[in-house]
Amino acid sequence: MTVTLLIRKKRRREGGYTVYHYTAIQWLFFFYFYCFFGWCFESTYVSIKSRKLVNRGFMRGPFLPLYGSGAIMMLVVSMPFQDNLVLVYIAGCIGATVLEYVTGVTMEALFKVRYWDYSKNKFNFQGHICLGSSLAWGGLTILMTEFIHKPIEHLVLSIPDSILTPVTLVLTALIGADFALSFKAALDLRDVLEKMEKAKEDMLRIQKRLDVIIAVTSEDLENRREGFSESLAQKKEDLTEGITTRVEDLKSSIEEKLESIRTSSQKSPSQYLDSVKNEVLELKQKYTRSVADRENVSSIRDFFQRDMIRSNPTMSSEKFKEALEELKEHSNKKNK
Repeated sequence: MTVTLLIRKKRRREGGYTVYHYTAIQWLFFFYFYCFFGWCFESTYVSIKSRKLVNRGFMRGPFLPLYGSGAIMMLVVSMPFQDNLVLVYIAGCIGATVLEYVTGVTMEALFKVRYWDYSKNKFNFQGHICLGSSLAWGGLTILMTEFIHKPIEHLVLSIPDSILTPVTLVLTALIGADFALSFKAALDLRDVLEKMEKAKEDMLRIQKRLDVIIAVTSEDLENRREGFSESLAQKKEDLTEGITTRVEDLKSSIEEKLESIRTSSQKSPSQYLDSVKNEVLELKQKYTRSVADRENVSSIRDFFQRDMIRSNPTMSSEKFKEALEELKEHSNKKNK
């Protein structure tokens, strides 16, 4: 029994390198500990930088899973190289970079936003990883395996199983519930961004259709028809450019066109057939609904969604850039 405990609870040399012999509960507790440690580090750094308290991270509780996963990864990849710090450094660089890239790509695919972005850093790849971060991960791996983990390991292994097991199980339940709520909030936030972008695209189509109506009912009918025919060939390009138009500018443009059509129809009612009048009325109703829908979803009434935005001030999205910035503004206003 004594020999078994010594093998299970202490690091042992095998084949020239260190092997960590931990139980599943101990590995899990180490993961939670480093999730908490990472949250303390990240929240302190961001709070100092922002000059206000920030609960940093994807989850609402004081845990950052990326740091916990990174710490466990460092321990695992460094196992075969404990006698060679250079190889420990290289293994840490590679392992952490792969973890950061896979996590970043997966989260962006699921939630349509980036929770970190290295696009402005030199030697970055797709904004998910960069050379500076990778080199830093290698240094952290040495710091982790040579200095940080040893006292933590000693502390955890000194805790009796009768205490460590129930504590770890309770943490598992709490963190699991937190992660589930946070995951749902992130998915809901993604849906809000998609609905806001859809409302903007609807407004863009309304603007294009109003351009057509104005063109075909103008005094210089033939010339404008010719010009409009040429613009149809560039419809796809115009649509792409229109997506980059700010919503407020788009709303002003639509309202000006509606007013222009109303004024023109009063001056020259013969040019505006009943079908055109009906279509303009329908477009006006669609525009009103689109504006209302966008304002409704952008109000962010859900606490978890607002908290997620505030906890990740560097959150970014290439596709939903304007919508996300609008949500950040609404969230900050409600926080004041």
